[in-house]
Parts: sequence; structure tokens; C-alpha cells
Amino acid sequence: PMPMRAVDAGKPAPSVTLADIRAAAQRIQGAVIRTPTIENPAVSRAAGTRVFLKLDNLQATGAFKERGAANRLALLTAREKSAGVIAMSAGNHAQAVARHAQLAGVAATIVMPKFTPATKVVRTESWGARVVLHGETLAEAAAHAHDLALKEGLVFVHPYDDAGVIAGQGTMVLEMLEDAPQIEALVIPIGGGGLCSGIASAVAELRP
Repeated sequence: PMPMRAVDAGKPAPSVTLADIRAAAQRIQGAVIRTPTIENPAVSRAAGTRVFLKLDNLQATGAFKERGAANRLALLTAREKSAGVIAMSAGNHAQAVARHAQLAGVAATIVMPKFTPATKVVRTESWGARVVLHGETLAEAAAHAHDLALKEGLVFVHPYDDAGVIAGQGTMVLEMLEDAPQIEALVIPIGGGGLCSGIASAVAELRP
């Protein structure tokens, strides 16, 4: 996960509601794949209960990050679209922002740390983004991305600390509960926390 900057720590947390997540689902319809939720017999046997898997690895860039990127880019104003966007990522967020910027006709710059594997750089560039390799750590790359955003007037698309991104990631659980309403517990991976925040925000109102 990307370390929080000191300036971020004092910000109020983004507020995301079920209404925001439902609006995001409408907004990104057609831009992302509505992926299946399937019961997995092998994992179910190992766990001793029925286990369902949400196959967001079927998205074009291979991860759920597309949901947040698609929603955040759809929320850009006309002025922001003309200015362009910037993101910092060594992986899935980079490709997601690059892809949805290309689909929206928005210029994208992605700052990646120098240690990023060449395959990820090539994949990100293949979506039309300008890739800037900078820094020995994620924190150095993030600081450079913020500097470029200020210097060039770009909109910074944070990988998780953004209400639009969080709402987009939360759309996953709407599909899950529609496909498998019998689900009683959710097991969610956490890096920065955007996916968990979006899902928790939806479930708190939908299935408290």
C-alpha cells in the first residue's frame, strides 16, 4: 500500500453512501464488465462452508481497480478533462486509470517507481498513457506525482483515498448480493482500503 502523506492524515475521510455507490454502478455500466459471482466447490470443501468468488479478474486490465477509475473519470468536469489526469501506481491502478482515460479521451500521466517491472510499464503505455519512472520507493513516486499535478495542472486520481474511487469499487458488492443473496459474510483483501471502504459503505445500508 502507498504510505499516507502527513498532509493526508489530517483530512476528513471521504463520505460514501449506498446512493453514491448505486449512482456509480449506473455511471460505469458498459465501461466495466459485470463479472460473475460463482460458488467454488474446492474452496467450499476446504473452508467447511459455501464459498463464492467474485471474478473481477475478468476485467480488461485484470482487477477491480477499473471500477473506481471508471467512476472517478466519469465525474471529471469539462475543464478537468481538458487538463488531464495523473496517478501513481506500480500496478493495477495505473492500468485502470490509463484505460479509462483513453476511453474518455482524457490525457493520462502515470508515475511509476523505478523498480516497476517492464511488463507493467508496457501494459500501461499500451492504454495510451504517458509513463514517468521516478523514485526508488512508492513514497518518492507519489511525491513526484503530486508535484507534477501541481506544475502541470493535472487532476490527481488517488488509488484509494477518493470518494469517487471508493464508490466505484463498492459497486462490486451490489453485483455479488444480486447474484448470491445467501452470502452472510464477506472476505475482502485490503491494501489501501478503497475496496473494503466501498463494500462496507454499501453493506452498512443494504445488509446491516
